[in-house]
Amino acid sequence: MFANLKISEIARNPEQPRKFFDKAKLDELKETIKENGLLQPIVVRPVEGGEAPYVLIAGERRWRACSTLGMDVIPAMVIKNTSEEDAYVKSIAENVGREDMTIMEEAGAYADLKAAGWTPVKIAKQFGKTETHITWRLGLLTLRPEVADMVDKGQIKNNLAWHIAQLSPANQMVAAMRYVRGDFDSEAEAQHFANGLKMMETQTSLTGEEAPSEEEREKRKAAKAQAKDKLGKAEDILIQLFEELGGQKPEDLAVILGSDLDRYVRVVGKIYSQVQKVRNMLSKAQGIQRAMADEFNKAAVEVQQEAAQQSETKPEGAAKAPAQSSARKAAPKPAAPRAKAAGTAKSAPRTVPAQKKAEPATGTAKKADSAAAK
Repeated sequence: MFANLKISEIARNPEQPRKFFDKAKLDELKETIKENGLLQPIVVRPVEGGEAPYVLIAGERRWRACSTLGMDVIPAMVIKNTSEEDAYVKSIAENVGREDMTIMEEAGAYADLKAAGWTPVKIAKQFGKTETHITWRLGLLTLRPEVADMVDKGQIKNNLAWHIAQLSPANQMVAAMRYVRGDFDSEAEAQHFANGLKMMETQTSLTGEEAPSEEEREKRKAAKAQAKDKLGKAEDILIQLFEELGGQKPEDLAVILGSDLDRYVRVVGKIYSQVQKVRNMLSKAQGIQRAMADEFNKAAVEVQQEAAQQSETKPEGAAKAPAQSSARKAAPKPAAPRAKAAGTAKSAPRTVPAQKKAEPATGTAKKADSAAAK
């Protein structure tokens, strides 16, 4: 049923999936309505006991524009006997394909439907999306608020956002900030870095817990030398060759290569395919290497903090302990409990052995002095 309703009789939908409305585009819509009138009615449903007799299902931008233009009445399609869930689905359907609906708003809308019992397959079918699209959007909901805001602002692209969402909150911030400040040459590099961080989190055999054997070290050394030798030859020969060929005119190459031209086109095509594959692998390796470096730097900072805490909690006169008499050899033993209480339990084992080694030497020296005196 269509009707002209008073704008004051219509309330916005508090469950509206779209939260952000671009001011510039809203102003543009206002000018269009001002010049041509409202060409598409809004959609509402009647409610009882609400702040207004009707609540919006679709068309909030049009309703906002007409309201700010000072219009008293707005054309509307009134849908009766509609459940809140059906109304919400219609609201999503109106907004999900719009450019100005943010990706996080879309993800939140799908999450609401999933909470209501909808499967990703059903959601995808309802809105003409693939199941993968829905799953990836739902995966973004694990982003910490600061990173989600970067995604909404367009600072982080959708695919990279999904890779970042797989990380712990702390590493999400690391990957996001490094990308935003321009540490990577491409989005793919940033994805590989995020994947490297994920591997570090799940302890996926980047390095063994034990140091490699002598045989393993020799194998790595030989593999490194071989790879460097082959890549060096490729750099010397292939780059020079392609630079020379790239500087030729097509008509000259047609004459120079003659009947072999077709074969060389296929050969270069194979080389190109392999180069792309190798470049992708090297980029992934680079991401892992950067993640390992970040993990190492993080561990180094933690060690420095532990050392600083140990220095702050070290009792006065501790440096003089080795010079005390052998009758007080048991004194260093309480050092570990005191360090643990101060939050530096990891440092205690290093402190105690150092004192134990120093004391026997001191005690022996004192016994020698005593014997000499007799």
